[in-house]
Amino acid sequence: MKKIESSIIMSTFNHEKSLPLAIKSILNQNYENFEFLILNDNSTDRTKKILDNFKKKDPRIKVFNNSENLGLTKSLNVLIKESKGDFIFRQDSDDISLPNRLTKQVRLLRHPNNHACVTRAVNSFTLKKIPNISYYFPYKLVMHLKNPFVHGTLGIKKEVLYDVGLYDETFYYAQDYNLYKKLIMSKYRIIKVREIHYILNMENNISSNFKEEQDEYASIVKSRNKNIELK
Repeated sequence: MKKIESSIIMSTFNHEKSLPLAIKSILNQNYENFEFLILNDNSTDRTKKILDNFKKKDPRIKVFNNSENLGLTKSLNVLIKESKGDFIFRQDSDDISLPNRLTKQVRLLRHPNNHACVTRAVNSFTLKKIPNISYYFPYKLVMHLKNPFVHGTLGIKKEVLYDVGLYDETFYYAQDYNLYKKLIMSKYRIIKVREIHYILNMENNISSNFKEEQDEYASIVKSRNKNIELK
């Protein structure tokens, strides 16, 4: 049996409308050597039924169910611990990955000196590029001002994730911003793909629905970014 190279992880909560398209965007990737781990974070809509139906059709899908709502941070750590791949990729349940995303990022992660990689996205409603101008500046500089990357586009070596302690579960929000800070402080190399490989939903998502909470946790990361060298 061929070893699984990559694990795509997705935590979902009450996203029955967007979930099918998000799942299909991963199943339709040009790259195929992956497992797709999806965790139902105690949803109250039709999420469980949708996941069970997809699982029957594609053996790469593995479904997990939380008996209580744990939130994104803890759920992602659960999935990482269940994963078998050397590379971990994020996918949000209300976003879409374009067909060549994994092929592009896997090639980069196979290089021994690359530890993580991200791509640009496009806003599904405004069609604006995300990040926009800030993507052309050094990410160590941008880190002092805001989160420089789109979490859903993250690809990272699993051994690197474990080395920095996975996601910090004290961060209920802005867990990705804090993870990037830990990667930079540990001298890991993050590669930025300039092309768009992801369609990002910016309405009715965590960032828009819990903006104050996101800002509060992000401010903690910013205060800790003072020790990041700009070299």
